Amino acid sequence: MLQCHYHCCRQLLTVRSFTINCWAAAVIMRSFTSNDRKVQRIYDCIIGGKRHGLAEGITLVESTHSKKKKQAQELLTAVLAKLKVREDNARRTNTFRIGLTGPPGAGKSTLIEALGKHLTAKDHKVAVLAVDPSSSLTGGVGQSEYAVADMVDMFVLIVPPAGGDELQGLKRGIVEMADLILVNKSDGELLIPARRMKAEYTSAMKLLRKRSKIWIPKVLKLSSKTKEGLPEAWDKMCEFKSVMTESGDLIRKRQRQQTVWMWNHIRENIMDIFKSNTNVANSVNEIEREVGLGVLTPGHGADLLLQLFRLGVQENKL
Repeated sequence: MLQCHYHCCRQLLTVRSFTINCWAAAVIMRSFTSNDRKVQRIYDCIIGGKRHGLAEGITLVESTHSKKKKQAQELLTAVLAKLKVREDNARRTNTFRIGLTGPPGAGKSTLIEALGKHLTAKDHKVAVLAVDPSSSLTGGVGQSEYAVADMVDMFVLIVPPAGGDELQGLKRGIVEMADLILVNKSDGELLIPARRMKAEYTSAMKLLRKRSKIWIPKVLKLSSKTKEGLPEAWDKMCEFKSVMTESGDLIRKRQRQQTVWMWNHIRENIMDIFKSNTNVANSVNEIEREVGLGVLTPGHGADLLLQLFRLGVQENKL
Protein backbone atom coordinates (compact mmCIF):
# COMPACT_ATOMS: atom_id res chain seq x y z
CA MET A 1 0.00 0.00 0.00
CA LEU A 2 1.27 3.41 -0.88
CA GLN A 3 -0.08 6.58 0.66
CA CYS A 4 0.92 10.02 -0.51
CA HIS A 5 0.21 13.03 1.68
CA TYR A 6 0.20 16.23 -0.30
CA HIS A 7 0.54 19.56 1.52
CA CYS A 8 -0.50 22.61 -0.46
CA CYS A 9 1.13 26.03 -0.44
CA ARG A 10 0.19 28.57 2.25
CA GLN A 11 -0.75 26.01 4.75
CA LEU A 12 -0.31 26.05 8.46
CA LEU A 13 -0.62 22.59 9.88
CA THR A 14 -0.61 21.46 13.46
CA VAL A 15 0.41 17.87 13.67
CA ARG A 16 0.62 16.16 17.01
CA SER A 17 3.15 13.35 17.11
CA PHE A 18 3.84 11.03 19.98
CA THR A 19 6.95 9.00 20.67
CA ILE A 20 6.02 5.36 20.91
CA ASN A 21 7.88 2.89 23.08
CA CYS A 22 8.60 -0.12 20.90
CA TRP A 23 7.81 -2.62 23.62
CA ALA A 24 4.54 -0.91 24.48
CA ALA A 25 3.65 -0.74 20.80
CA ALA A 26 4.11 -4.49 20.45
CA VAL A 27 1.89 -5.12 23.47
CA ILE A 28 -0.80 -2.81 22.11
CA MET A 29 -0.75 -4.52 18.74
CA ARG A 30 -1.31 -8.00 20.16
CA SER A 31 -4.78 -6.86 21.13
CA PHE A 32 -5.76 -3.21 21.25
CA THR A 33 -8.78 -2.64 23.45
CA SER A 34 -9.74 0.79 24.69
CA ASN A 35 -12.00 1.56 27.62
CA ASP A 36 -13.21 4.51 25.58
CA ARG A 37 -15.82 3.34 23.08
CA LYS A 38 -15.26 6.33 20.82
CA VAL A 39 -11.53 5.67 20.56
CA GLN A 40 -12.12 1.97 19.91
CA ARG A 41 -14.71 2.68 17.24
CA ILE A 42 -12.53 5.19 15.37
CA TYR A 43 -9.52 2.89 15.64
CA ASP A 44 -11.44 -0.05 14.20
CA CYS A 45 -12.70 2.12 11.33
CA ILE A 46 -9.22 3.45 10.49
CA ILE A 47 -7.59 0.02 10.61
CA GLY A 48 -10.49 -1.31 8.54
CA GLY A 49 -9.79 1.27 5.84
CA LYS A 50 -13.04 3.21 6.30
CA ARG A 51 -12.70 6.81 5.20
CA HIS A 52 -15.26 8.22 7.60
CA GLY A 53 -13.17 6.84 10.45
CA LEU A 54 -10.11 8.67 9.16
CA ALA A 55 -12.08 11.92 8.88
CA GLU A 56 -13.40 11.53 12.42
CA GLY A 57 -9.90 10.77 13.66
CA ILE A 58 -8.49 13.93 12.09
CA THR A 59 -11.26 15.99 13.71
CA LEU A 60 -10.44 14.43 17.08
CA VAL A 61 -6.72 15.16 16.74
CA GLU A 62 -7.40 18.80 15.85
CA SER A 63 -9.54 19.35 18.95
CA THR A 64 -8.17 21.49 21.79
CA HIS A 65 -10.62 20.09 24.36
CA SER A 66 -8.70 18.40 27.19
CA LYS A 67 -10.74 15.16 27.11
CA LYS A 68 -10.56 14.90 23.33
CA LYS A 69 -6.82 15.56 23.39
CA LYS A 70 -6.38 12.52 25.65
CA GLN A 71 -8.57 10.46 23.32
CA ALA A 72 -6.51 11.64 20.36
CA GLN A 73 -3.27 10.63 22.09
CA GLU A 74 -4.58 7.14 22.78
CA LEU A 75 -5.87 6.81 19.22
CA LEU A 76 -2.65 8.01 17.59
CA THR A 77 -0.50 5.79 19.79
CA ALA A 78 -2.53 2.72 18.82
CA VAL A 79 -2.70 3.53 15.10
CA LEU A 80 1.00 4.37 14.85
CA ALA A 81 1.82 1.18 16.73
CA LYS A 82 -0.19 -0.80 14.21
CA LEU A 83 1.65 0.91 11.35
CA LYS A 84 5.03 0.25 12.97
CA VAL A 85 4.34 -3.46 13.37
CA ARG A 86 3.25 -3.72 9.74
CA GLU A 87 6.38 -1.96 8.56
CA ASP A 88 8.63 -4.03 10.83
CA ASN A 89 7.11 -7.23 9.46
CA ALA A 90 7.49 -6.05 5.87
CA ARG A 91 10.96 -4.61 6.63
CA ARG A 92 10.06 -1.49 4.69
CA THR A 93 7.93 1.61 5.01
CA ASN A 94 4.65 1.28 3.15
CA THR A 95 3.85 4.99 3.14
CA PHE A 96 5.34 7.89 1.23
CA ARG A 97 4.64 11.43 2.40
CA ILE A 98 5.11 14.17 -0.19
CA GLY A 99 4.81 17.88 0.55
CA LEU A 100 3.90 20.12 -2.37
CA THR A 101 4.33 23.87 -2.10
CA GLY A 102 4.79 26.87 -4.34
CA PRO A 103 3.74 30.46 -5.00
CA PRO A 104 0.21 31.49 -6.03
CA GLY A 105 -0.47 30.67 -9.65
CA ALA A 106 1.88 27.69 -9.79
CA GLY A 107 -1.02 25.32 -10.42
CA LYS A 108 -0.70 23.28 -7.22
CA SER A 109 -4.33 22.19 -6.98
CA THR A 110 -4.45 21.12 -10.62
CA LEU A 111 -1.21 19.19 -10.24
CA ILE A 112 -2.43 17.44 -7.09
CA GLU A 113 -5.59 16.35 -8.90
CA ALA A 114 -3.68 15.14 -11.96
CA LEU A 115 -1.07 13.27 -9.92
CA GLY A 116 -3.73 11.78 -7.67
CA LYS A 117 -5.61 10.39 -10.65
CA HIS A 118 -2.37 9.07 -12.10
CA LEU A 119 -1.67 7.16 -8.89
CA THR A 120 -5.15 5.81 -8.28
CA ALA A 121 -5.13 4.49 -11.85
CA LYS A 122 -2.14 2.42 -10.75
CA ASP A 123 -4.11 1.10 -7.75
CA HIS A 124 -2.23 3.22 -5.21
CA LYS A 125 -4.11 4.58 -2.23
CA VAL A 126 -3.83 8.34 -2.01
CA ALA A 127 -4.60 10.67 0.89
CA VAL A 128 -4.60 14.42 0.36
CA LEU A 129 -4.27 16.76 3.32
CA ALA A 130 -4.61 20.44 2.39
CA VAL A 131 -5.14 23.34 4.77
CA ASP A 132 -5.29 26.97 3.70
CA PRO A 133 -4.71 29.29 6.68
CA SER A 134 -6.97 32.29 7.13
CA SER A 135 -3.96 34.54 7.76
CA SER A 136 -2.27 35.91 4.65
CA LEU A 137 1.36 35.11 3.95
CA THR A 138 3.48 37.63 2.10
CA GLY A 139 4.60 36.34 -1.26
CA GLY A 140 2.64 33.09 -0.95
CA VAL A 141 5.45 31.02 0.59
CA GLY A 142 6.23 31.61 4.25
CA GLN A 143 7.17 30.03 7.53
CA SER A 144 4.53 27.32 7.21
CA GLU A 145 6.57 25.69 4.43
CA TYR A 146 9.42 25.13 6.88
CA ALA A 147 6.96 23.31 9.12
CA VAL A 148 5.68 21.23 6.20
CA ALA A 149 9.23 20.18 5.32
CA ASP A 150 9.50 18.66 8.80
CA MET A 151 6.37 16.57 8.24
CA VAL A 152 7.11 14.86 4.95
CA ASP A 153 9.55 12.44 3.35
CA MET A 154 9.99 14.50 0.20
CA PHE A 155 9.59 18.25 -0.24
CA VAL A 156 8.58 19.34 -3.75
CA LEU A 157 8.56 22.94 -4.96
CA ILE A 158 6.19 23.82 -7.80
CA VAL A 159 6.89 26.97 -9.82
CA PRO A 160 5.11 28.56 -12.80
CA PRO A 161 6.95 29.19 -16.08
CA ALA A 162 6.92 32.99 -15.77
CA GLY A 163 9.31 34.62 -13.33
CA GLY A 164 7.33 37.75 -12.58
CA ASP A 165 5.91 39.11 -9.35
CA GLU A 166 4.57 35.70 -8.31
CA LEU A 167 8.13 34.48 -7.69
CA GLN A 168 9.31 37.45 -5.69
CA GLY A 169 8.21 35.80 -2.45
CA LEU A 170 10.27 32.66 -2.99
CA LYS A 171 12.98 32.56 -0.38
CA ARG A 172 16.34 30.99 -0.97
CA GLY A 173 15.79 28.74 2.04
CA ILE A 174 12.64 27.28 0.49
CA VAL A 175 14.48 26.47 -2.72
CA GLU A 176 17.33 24.90 -0.74
CA MET A 177 14.89 22.61 1.06
CA ALA A 178 13.39 21.27 -2.16
CA ASP A 179 14.18 17.67 -3.08
CA LEU A 180 12.53 18.21 -6.47
CA ILE A 181 11.48 21.30 -8.42
CA LEU A 182 8.63 21.04 -10.91
CA VAL A 183 8.08 23.75 -13.51
CA ASN A 184 4.34 23.42 -14.07
CA LYS A 185 2.13 24.68 -16.91
CA SER A 186 4.69 23.63 -19.51
CA ASP A 187 2.34 23.71 -22.48
CA GLY A 188 1.14 25.98 -25.28
CA GLU A 189 2.57 29.49 -25.25
CA LEU A 190 4.26 28.81 -21.91
CA LEU A 191 6.36 25.94 -23.23
CA ILE A 192 9.35 28.11 -24.16
CA PRO A 193 9.27 30.11 -20.87
CA ALA A 194 9.03 26.79 -19.03
CA ARG A 195 12.18 25.51 -20.72
CA ARG A 196 13.97 28.72 -19.81
CA MET A 197 12.76 28.50 -16.21
CA LYS A 198 13.96 24.90 -15.95
CA ALA A 199 17.41 25.87 -17.17
CA GLU A 200 17.60 28.78 -14.73
CA TYR A 201 16.64 26.65 -11.73
CA THR A 202 18.98 23.86 -12.80
CA SER A 203 21.87 26.33 -12.84
CA ALA A 204 20.80 27.91 -9.55
CA MET A 205 20.59 24.55 -7.75
CA LYS A 206 24.25 23.91 -8.50
CA LEU A 207 25.19 26.97 -6.44
CA LEU A 208 23.06 26.17 -3.41
CA ARG A 209 24.14 24.30 -0.31
CA LYS A 210 23.76 20.54 -0.66
CA ARG A 211 21.40 19.01 1.90
CA SER A 212 22.13 15.37 1.12
CA LYS A 213 25.21 13.41 0.15
CA ILE A 214 23.22 10.83 -1.78
CA TRP A 215 20.53 12.88 -3.52
CA ILE A 216 20.94 15.79 -5.90
CA PRO A 217 17.66 17.75 -6.33
CA LYS A 218 16.32 17.61 -9.87
CA VAL A 219 14.38 20.16 -11.93
CA LEU A 220 11.67 18.84 -14.26
CA LYS A 221 8.98 20.48 -16.36
CA LEU A 222 5.48 19.13 -16.78
CA SER A 223 1.93 20.06 -17.66
CA SER A 224 -0.95 19.24 -15.36
CA LYS A 225 -3.24 20.05 -18.26
CA THR A 226 -1.78 17.74 -20.92
CA LYS A 227 -0.22 15.31 -18.38
CA GLU A 228 3.06 15.50 -20.30
CA GLY A 229 5.96 14.96 -17.91
CA LEU A 230 3.69 13.71 -15.12
CA PRO A 231 4.81 10.04 -15.25
CA GLU A 232 8.44 11.17 -15.27
CA ALA A 233 7.83 13.36 -12.22
CA TRP A 234 6.31 10.42 -10.32
CA ASP A 235 9.18 8.17 -11.38
CA LYS A 236 11.62 10.71 -9.97
CA MET A 237 9.70 10.77 -6.68
CA CYS A 238 9.86 6.98 -6.53
CA GLU A 239 13.58 7.12 -7.24
CA PHE A 240 14.02 9.50 -4.31
CA LYS A 241 12.10 7.17 -2.00
CA SER A 242 14.13 4.17 -3.14
CA VAL A 243 17.49 5.90 -2.69
CA MET A 244 16.60 7.31 0.72
CA THR A 245 15.15 4.02 1.93
CA GLU A 246 18.13 1.91 0.86
CA SER A 247 20.57 4.31 2.54
CA GLY A 248 18.56 4.40 5.75
CA ASP A 249 18.19 8.18 5.47
CA LEU A 250 14.40 7.98 5.21
CA ILE A 251 14.04 6.24 8.57
CA ARG A 252 16.55 8.58 10.20
CA LYS A 253 14.70 11.59 8.78
CA ARG A 254 11.39 10.36 10.20
CA GLN A 255 12.98 9.76 13.59
CA ARG A 256 14.34 13.30 13.61
CA GLN A 257 10.95 14.66 12.61
CA GLN A 258 9.29 12.82 15.49
CA THR A 259 11.68 14.55 17.90
CA VAL A 260 11.08 17.95 16.30
CA TRP A 261 7.31 17.59 16.63
CA MET A 262 7.59 16.35 20.20
CA TRP A 263 9.28 19.64 21.12
CA ASN A 264 6.77 21.61 19.04
CA HIS A 265 4.00 19.91 20.98
CA ILE A 266 5.70 20.85 24.27
CA ARG A 267 6.08 24.49 23.19
CA GLU A 268 2.43 24.62 22.14
CA ASN A 269 1.25 23.30 25.50
CA ILE A 270 3.61 25.53 27.47
CA MET A 271 2.19 28.58 25.70
CA ASP A 272 -1.35 27.42 26.49
CA ILE A 273 -0.43 27.07 30.16
CA PHE A 274 1.30 30.46 30.16
CA LYS A 275 -1.61 32.31 28.56
CA SER A 276 -4.18 30.66 30.83
CA ASN A 277 -2.39 31.93 33.94
CA THR A 278 -4.72 34.40 35.67
CA ASN A 279 -1.99 36.97 36.42
CA VAL A 280 -0.79 36.90 32.82
CA ALA A 281 -4.31 37.07 31.39
CA ASN A 282 -5.13 40.12 33.52
CA SER A 283 -2.04 42.08 32.45
CA VAL A 284 -1.09 40.91 28.97
CA ASN A 285 -3.21 43.42 27.02
CA GLU A 286 -1.80 46.41 28.90
CA ILE A 287 1.78 45.20 28.61
CA GLU A 288 1.32 44.49 24.89
CA ARG A 289 -0.03 48.03 24.44
CA GLU A 290 2.96 49.59 26.22
CA VAL A 291 5.40 47.51 24.21
CA GLY A 292 3.66 48.58 21.01
CA LEU A 293 3.89 52.26 22.02
CA GLY A 294 7.56 51.92 22.90
CA VAL A 295 7.01 52.58 26.60
CA LEU A 296 8.45 49.14 27.34
CA THR A 297 11.05 47.22 25.40
CA PRO A 298 10.01 43.75 24.16
CA GLY A 299 12.50 42.18 26.58
CA HIS A 300 11.17 44.17 29.55
CA GLY A 301 7.59 43.30 28.65
CA ALA A 302 8.49 39.61 28.44
CA ASP A 303 10.25 39.76 31.82
CA LEU A 304 7.19 41.35 33.44
CA LEU A 305 4.86 38.67 32.07
CA LEU A 306 7.22 35.90 33.17
CA GLN A 307 7.38 37.38 36.67
CA LEU A 308 3.59 37.48 36.81
CA PHE A 309 3.44 33.88 35.63
CA ARG A 310 5.88 32.67 38.29
CA LEU A 311 3.95 34.59 40.92
CA GLY A 312 0.74 32.92 39.81
CA VAL A 313 2.34 29.48 40.00
CA GLN A 314 3.61 30.15 43.53
CA GLU A 315 0.17 31.38 44.61
CA ASN A 316 -1.44 28.19 43.33
CA LYS A 317 0.97 26.11 45.43
CA LEU A 318 -0.10 27.85 48.64
